[in-house]
Amino acid sequence: MIITRSPLRITLGGGGTDLPSYSRRFGGFVISAAINKYVFVTVTRPFAKGIYLKYSQLEKIDTVSQVQHPIIREALGLFNSTTPQIEITTLADIPAGTGLGSSGSFTTALLKALYTHRRMVLHPIELAELACDIEINKLGEPIGRQDQYIAAFGGVTCFDFHEDDTVEAKPLDAGYDNVHQLEDNLLLFFTGFARTARTILQDQDSRTTADDAEMLGQLHYVKELGLRSRCALEQGRLDDFGALMHEHWEHKRRRSEGMSNPQVDEWYELGRKHGALGGKLVGAGGGGFLLFYAERHRLLREAMRKAGLQELRFRFDFEGTKVLVS
Repeated sequence: MIITRSPLRITLGGGGTDLPSYSRRFGGFVISAAINKYVFVTVTRPFAKGIYLKYSQLEKIDTVSQVQHPIIREALGLFNSTTPQIEITTLADIPAGTGLGSSGSFTTALLKALYTHRRMVLHPIELAELACDIEINKLGEPIGRQDQYIAAFGGVTCFDFHEDDTVEAKPLDAGYDNVHQLEDNLLLFFTGFARTARTILQDQDSRTTADDAEMLGQLHYVKELGLRSRCALEQGRLDDFGALMHEHWEHKRRRSEGMSNPQVDEWYELGRKHGALGGKLVGAGGGGFLLFYAERHRLLREAMRKAGLQELRFRFDFEGTKVLVS
């Protein structure tokens, strides 16, 4: 039996500039942090022939072409097997649709498990590229590439998405103490709204492709904010980073009508009144988790608790997608 795990993530700057419709023309930049909440995949060889899949649904089929789960079907299709005999099970700490990059984490965990099952080794960049190829090129999802890359690499990492589709990954050079303080001062609260990012991302993708001046201006500005956030973090100016998060959220809200809603806006302002220097919805928006930067933890936690929001406590993950059992 092979068991792999892949971390979920939070975005700290530049989110949205990793979509190919933008990065292939202007270059993208994202700061992303892997967290110790995971997607797990197990792969084993059952006694009977066939493909056995256990996720939110159950599948028992005979050939790869019959697989209903699109990512599993494309991943299995990478291997030539006329007589498949495999069982795949998936579990996750956090449900999908909450903005923490679960799809990219699942794809990297699945590929790591399948390649390990066949005694094949993948470098993190190869793993991320394969995952992006499946989700973006083969399945045509209107998504960016940070989820697959941060899941594969782990850590608090800066990614440059170049026009030629190459990706440069560098750890945030902020020093142990600053990274530890950043970790302590980032707080996640679940809004209770799960959502699909597809509609929001399709809107961004189509408007970017159509040279929509407003959308391009928003993305140019978000990339600049991401670069400024990296400087603030690496120079230990964490309060400035918190202020940049707030500035980022104000611009992100204007990117799409579905980015926020009155209830989320109310919770956000409540957080700002109780110690948060800045914050945002993690992911494409519309629901999921509110991320705040705050030094007055107790005040913020008490306000969010009274408002009915559940906190998700986390630490950074510095291992990336890995094999737990082989």
